Amino acid sequence: MTQQSIRAGILYMIVTTVIFAAQDGISRHLAGEYNVQMVVMIRYWFFAAFVMTVAARKAGGLGRAAATKQPLVQIGRGLLLAIEINVMVLGFVYLGLVESHAVFTCYPLLIAALSGPILGENVGWRRWAAIGVGFVGVLIILQPGMGVFSPYAVIPLIAALLFALYGLLTRYAARQDSAATSFFWTGTVGAAATTLTGIWAWEPMTGPDWAWMITLCITGAAGHWTLIKAYDLAEASAVQPFAYFQLVFASALGIVVFAETIRPAVAIGAALIVGAGLFTLWRERQAR
Repeated sequence: MTQQSIRAGILYMIVTTVIFAAQDGISRHLAGEYNVQMVVMIRYWFFAAFVMTVAARKAGGLGRAAATKQPLVQIGRGLLLAIEINVMVLGFVYLGLVESHAVFTCYPLLIAALSGPILGENVGWRRWAAIGVGFVGVLIILQPGMGVFSPYAVIPLIAALLFALYGLLTRYAARQDSAATSFFWTGTVGAAATTLTGIWAWEPMTGPDWAWMITLCITGAAGHWTLIKAYDLAEASAVQPFAYFQLVFASALGIVVFAETIRPAVAIGAALIVGAGLFTLWRERQAR
């Protein structure tokens, strides 16, 4: 793996964070006007079509992509991600982009904390210390018992936990299944699950909002493509730290487009979480 390919992978990861931040902004707008489950359902329809198109063009086609020895694990992954997206979009509506992402950035710390009991991985005292610092940052943002705590602040924390469990199951699935197989199950299971709940919440949409919906679907596919390219070109440990740029871009979008503000507690807490997360990723790389 050359330095040029690593730099290209990092660039693709940064582009991915820009796309996903834009996707979050569009999701916040649409979910503020329509039922969250319907918005996520339509988004998943396009995602599933994209996944199946990619699988069909590869050797072995859909049959090879769907072949797995652990269908329950793959179904569990797909369901967790579908639920997480619904919960996170709900957080955008009630809490905004800035605070939702500030809390959600703790998910790598949750993955590190749960990797021991779930996957049997060794987590040293330095990483446990970083996890503790990160959760101090979460408490600073949530401010329980300070008279300013909002129960809505728990929404992105639940989303972070769900995403961490999804990440751990993805690692577990990778022991037997290829990335293409996991990608296929993620899209198809998510589309089926969101359709079962979202179809009952269907609402008519205006022409301009259909344009935003189409843009949301296209950015979703584009973001997953650039993410795949990032991991194809460089190791996860090299590009993963740059995923934190999504916090920066999503917060900027929240401030400029949705007139959100950054409370000092949110800025301090987010800085602690990101710092702890970067240290955890560095220690994980050193351990490997």
